[in-house]
Amino acid sequence: MKVYLPSPLYSYTGGKSLVEARGDTIREVLAALDAQYPGMAFRMVDEVGHLRRHIRIFVDERPEEDLDTKVQDPMVLHIVAALSGG
Repeated sequence: MKVYLPSPLYSYTGGKSLVEARGDTIREVLAALDAQYPGMAFRMVDEVGHLRRHIRIFVDERPEEDLDTKVQDPMVLHIVAALSGG
């Protein structure tokens, strides 16, 4: 599955904004990303397994908050980091 990443995660991927990962759910895709790019999942998922509040995930342009949502190829995951400031 294609996964588009926000720029704050490029340091894990060597500057790549598009990566590939496998999994049957969003949670499994994030775990696969973490296996390829250690430490990445902690930036997206908190200690109790919930999506961090500054991260948004879109599956085929549809917002998803449930990490146990089923996914499959050729779906595309977009991970977006919310901006903050004033």
